[in-house]
Amino acid sequence: MNWEQLLSLKRYGDTQKRLRAEQDETRLGFEVDFDRIIFSSAFRSLQDKTQVIPLSKTDFVHTRLTHSLEVSVVGRTLGRRVGKELLKRHPKLVELGYTFNDFGAIVAAASVMHDIGNPPFGHSGEKAIGEYFKTGKGRAFKDQLTDLEYQDLIDFEGNANGLRILTENRKGIEGGLRLSYATLGAFIKYPKESLPKKPTNHIVDKKYGFFQSEKEAFVDIVEDLGLKKKDSEGISYYRHPLAYLVEAADDICYTIIDFEDGINLGLIEEEYALEYMSKLTKHINREKYYALEHKKDRTGYLRALAIGSLIDEAVSIFLENEEAILNGDFDRGLMDKCKY
Repeated sequence: MNWEQLLSLKRYGDTQKRLRAEQDETRLGFEVDFDRIIFSSAFRSLQDKTQVIPLSKTDFVHTRLTHSLEVSVVGRTLGRRVGKELLKRHPKLVELGYTFNDFGAIVAAASVMHDIGNPPFGHSGEKAIGEYFKTGKGRAFKDQLTDLEYQDLIDFEGNANGLRILTENRKGIEGGLRLSYATLGAFIKYPKESLPKKPTNHIVDKKYGFFQSEKEAFVDIVEDLGLKKKDSEGISYYRHPLAYLVEAADDICYTIIDFEDGINLGLIEEEYALEYMSKLTKHINREKYYALEHKKDRTGYLRALAIGSLIDEAVSIFLENEEAILNGDFDRGLMDKCKY
């Protein structure tokens, strides 16, 4: 895979190539992606889905919407930090007009929509939908579907549903939100169809990334981006490299911020939290920490330091393994190699 192709500005329906050097810097295509997502009804619906703690009566607890916004902030930083180094390694990208902010914009946009296809109740909701078609009344449709179409239903996947929401043709709206292919590529964590199920231990085979109804759109996206084909049989590709950063941003946020929710709700003792967070960072200023009057301010301080440490770690792991990632040889998530 090569970065010039991976940073494609193409959108659904384009007949001519969009060149980076010809972009309006005040309305860069990758930033337009972010704007379109924020104003979509699918994104707004995330405010009605809680992250971990259901039916909370406090304003401490994160919804899928606030979680997604926070993931996008972390994702933007990861993208910019990685992009700054990649431009040194690949000076041709600078000649073509790319900047480190482009990487940040792509990762931020993909991050802010990473949960957009999740049903209510998250993974439990996915299992409930699957069970309806596997053992419930939905089983009546099995004979009307191909094996792959039926597998899409009994193994319902929020990531694939997200791609459907983002690219679905509707009357008068062709191509859904018409996002850039670079952003869509970074969004697709599992670039394969639902069968065969988990054929290897490579992270791209953990789940699947598109329904059969979006197969044509999926193939157009991955071929334009030049994603490396994984298997000769079936539709299976290696990830867009920036998908690793989107995943890392999500991992960092749900690990640390869900923990923060637990502290603020009194489910986790504050002293235990301080001990736990101390393992993530060596830079806690205890005088400053104890000078903060409110618990939520103290936990916010710990959260900021911990996220900073994990961002440093994710950037280092990505850059150390860039070649393996581009070749499809990096078989796990970035944070799976994290020393913490």
